[in-house]
Amino acid sequence: GGSAAPDFKGFTLLMPAVSVGNVGQLAIDLVISTLDMTKVGYFYTDCLVPMVGNNPYATAEENSVELSINAEVYSLPSKKLVVLQIRSPFIKNKYRPFCETLLSWVKSSKCARVVLLSSSHAYQRDDEQLLGTPLRYLLTPDLEKAVGGRMKELNWKEMEKVAAYPGINNTDKVLHIPGGGITKLLFTESCSEGIQMAVLLKFCSEGDNIPDAFVLVNYLNEWLQLIKSEVSTSNNSTDPSSQWKIPSSWRLLFGNGLPPALF
Repeated sequence: GGSAAPDFKGFTLLMPAVSVGNVGQLAIDLVISTLDMTKVGYFYTDCLVPMVGNNPYATAEENSVELSINAEVYSLPSKKLVVLQIRSPFIKNKYRPFCETLLSWVKSSKCARVVLLSSSHAYQRDDEQLLGTPLRYLLTPDLEKAVGGRMKELNWKEMEKVAAYPGINNTDKVLHIPGGGITKLLFTESCSEGIQMAVLLKFCSEGDNIPDAFVLVNYLNEWLQLIKSEVSTSNNSTDPSSQWKIPSSWRLLFGNGLPPALF
């Protein structure tokens, strides 16, 4: 309440980049729904398309009429987790002011680190990125010191840099995240401002991106252990995806069914 910045000292801020297939946002939906996180406020910004709708995590008729807007904050103190869910696209040319506002909020609310869930166009991968897993991570130098060893233990693959001028000069390498929305800007700003940030992303294409969201949230869970992975050793091992609770709003992800009158 009021204008005082909430104290999330030592918390991990989890948020999506509005990127190809909305994979990060869908993965965040699964986290909020499964952990039954409490809405603690909203993130006021003029950088996102305005939006209002019903409660996406409704569990009963009583709470289905609560309104939700384009950027809301959820908290789970027991896991020191705060989540910013973004539900609408960015207004053109508003990436930079959003990043500035967000990072100043991260500092004022004393969050320990930021984890950004993102995605990138599968068809724009270079040869090296076509091999192995479609999942990648990035760490700012400040976070690399703290958790770099853990990523190597998990056998994770860092996002490759690609040639700035392919075919002309292959020595100048740059970070290229096509379809990643604010990912690259937010990451580079965090590097220069000394903020601990991790980016977890998946290469994917537009379509039914629910399977991609499950893959990305399981990837996140390997590291942060938000839910216990009950994978049994027998042949019929539990699919870790079945432990995430699908929110009620996903029923209409592709609109209503086809009207029978068509046939």
